[in-house]
Amino acid sequence: MSNTKYIFVTGGVTSSLGKGIIAASLAKLLQAQNFKVTIQKFDPYINVDPGTLNPYEHGECFVTDDGAETDLDLGHYERFLNVTTSQANNVTTGRVYKSVIEKERRGEFLGKTVQIIPHITNEIKERMQLLGKTGEYDIVITEIGGTVGDIESLPYIESVRQLIWNLGKENTLVIHLTLIPYLSAARELKTKPTQHSVKTLMESGISADIIVCRTEHELSNDLKEKLALFCNVKQEAIIQSIDLDTIYDVPLMMLDEGLDKVVLEKLKLPSKKSLDLKSWNVFLEKFKNPKHTLKIGLVGKYVELQDSYKSILESLIHAGASNETEIDVVSIHSEHLEQGDVAKQLDGLHGLIVAPGFGERGIEGKISAIAYARKNKFPFFGICLGMQMAVIEYARNQIGLVNANSTEMDPDCKDAVIDLMESQKSVIKKGGTMRLGAWNCELTNDSKAAHAYQSKIISERHRHRYEFNNKYLDRVFDDQFIIAGTNPETGLVEIVENKNHPWFVGVQFHPEYKSTVSNPHPLFVDFVKTSLAQKSK
Repeated sequence: MSNTKYIFVTGGVTSSLGKGIIAASLAKLLQAQNFKVTIQKFDPYINVDPGTLNPYEHGECFVTDDGAETDLDLGHYERFLNVTTSQANNVTTGRVYKSVIEKERRGEFLGKTVQIIPHITNEIKERMQLLGKTGEYDIVITEIGGTVGDIESLPYIESVRQLIWNLGKENTLVIHLTLIPYLSAARELKTKPTQHSVKTLMESGISADIIVCRTEHELSNDLKEKLALFCNVKQEAIIQSIDLDTIYDVPLMMLDEGLDKVVLEKLKLPSKKSLDLKSWNVFLEKFKNPKHTLKIGLVGKYVELQDSYKSILESLIHAGASNETEIDVVSIHSEHLEQGDVAKQLDGLHGLIVAPGFGERGIEGKISAIAYARKNKFPFFGICLGMQMAVIEYARNQIGLVNANSTEMDPDCKDAVIDLMESQKSVIKKGGTMRLGAWNCELTNDSKAAHAYQSKIISERHRHRYEFNNKYLDRVFDDQFIIAGTNPETGLVEIVENKNHPWFVGVQFHPEYKSTVSNPHPLFVDFVKTSLAQKSK
């Protein structure tokens, strides 16, 4: 029988309090205690996965090595823990119901009436324990999306209640993240919303073991004592989570608050006196004490919501710290570049990233920005769609294929240098059908990519339907615009570079998904390093 312990993180009062960051921070502290930890996210929406969700509504879609399109919180998990996640780490209501309905269609329930309890809750419990039953982990942390009291969250809360009863209190623990609002008129922090949230949780049959309180002001001992009394927990289990400058400070704040000690004590697990957080502290030291500054432009279609490019922004933080550089990211809407002077809008920047995206909106703005970067020897990094636009820009402006385009933007274009992948042409369903997950790439000797990776074969994660059309290999690429990386199995062009340039690299994959605090992504590190060198010139 597995000895795995289970921690459940729920939220109350309001959404967007940062359950994922608290879960990742706790996992980091437990990992530093030499426990093997993983985190999973259970989301109450009915979409089967976030792959079909609008970035404006849900933020970026994170992709795992095994090709799962997941919630962006899995990116936090990987960046904090430096371990990979998988399909099993993100479950939605849509996936749960789909599985139960498929079982019913196969006759697996022997004619029984299929109901929320026990069939849906059994499916949820089975998935909650899936990673724990592998024997790989000492502790599994499960983040429950949404807010306690939401109708859509009820099956998950009931499943947690049943699991606590099944596994026993010594093997389970519930952390409830809540908000302590500050009323400026009264100059007072109010505990009543938290009390009501905890009461709602108790009405579902669950008592919180630990309450983490998001707050803008310090919680007094009297206030903690009041919360402990009315929420039925010990005072040391009231954990303050005050607003900080960076999410990477949260693990250290949770360490100061004693969150890991309370958790280990309640789960009856041994606690070490000193934690191995050396590499984390080195990262923070460099991040907070930069020797240089850079302004990097991020050209995208969804820049109004920062979460749309969360992994790119975090990758720049990692690469910036690695280069002891503070990076000021300037968001530039690609549509705005179509309406004004590109040189003026990019003035003052030291490097340019053209971000991923879908559809034709803002495409000409991206192409204009890339043309400016190429002609003015401006460090450029194109990711996925950004790489494809770099190909189109070169084909149009340098090779002379003035009608070059992607069939995604113009299905009838004369020169489709970017085309729908052959394997995608028979695909009708949109959900989970793109080229997804980790694929190998073989690098060209003496390329900037090979220099950055210090390796011949790499593996990177993908999320796309369109690719470079190999019918144009001899027409688009020349002695200056080269292929720097290719998939050895399919011949897919993975990396393009401009040799007559300080740093001009476009990649078909998503390097941002693999950057972590401990291992900043080599392409981002090299891009920042070169941008810094160009600035000094």
